Amino acid sequence: MRIVIAEDDPLLREGLALLLRAEGLDVVATADTADGVLAAIDEHEPDVAILDVRMPPTHTDEGIRAAVEARRRRPGTAVLVLSAYVEQSFATDLLAVGTSGLGYLLKERVGRVAEFLDALHRVASGGTAVDPEVIGQLFARSSHADRLQRLTPRERDVLALMAEGLGNRAIAERLVVTDGAVHKHIRSIFAKLDLSPADQVDRRVTAVLHYLADPQRRP
Repeated sequence: MRIVIAEDDPLLREGLALLLRAEGLDVVATADTADGVLAAIDEHEPDVAILDVRMPPTHTDEGIRAAVEARRRRPGTAVLVLSAYVEQSFATDLLAVGTSGLGYLLKERVGRVAEFLDALHRVASGGTAVDPEVIGQLFARSSHADRLQRLTPRERDVLALMAEGLGNRAIAERLVVTDGAVHKHIRSIFAKLDLSPADQVDRRVTAVLHYLADPQRRP
């Protein structure tokens, strides 16, 4: 696995590199700015890019914007974003570009080496790894498990494919149904999960997060 790391804190950046190399992984480049990591991704074509959310010059959302740009330039690149604390808007912005090969973790997970490595490998394999704290805060007042029980088996199939990052046409092809049928299922999913068009969130992303938070979902 070839990895690029973007982190402006030199201790964390080098610590991550040492940890991953000790696990036999190939850290091909490190960077301390968003522009630096995008240049490294273009040059080295890594399997995974690990990025801090906040980097120079403004220390706001450079990492998220770099992650979105990296996915635009090289759609096959898996991205694992690290944040010091839960930033819900950043998480939903990132997941809006598709959830396949995507992770959003709190930095404290890095210290839990087994959990961090599991998330890294999951993302590298095309899966999704969203920090439980992110999901917990997004749904602190929501009984998402009860809402998921409202879905039919076919609606759960559609939601599972949405969580893989598939668009409506790809879902239709996978399930051998029409685009119109998929659109109807998604509208029903939004209704049963109480996701209103007036909500200030991306309903597709929120529906996927409901699915990821379900302990009963299929692996």
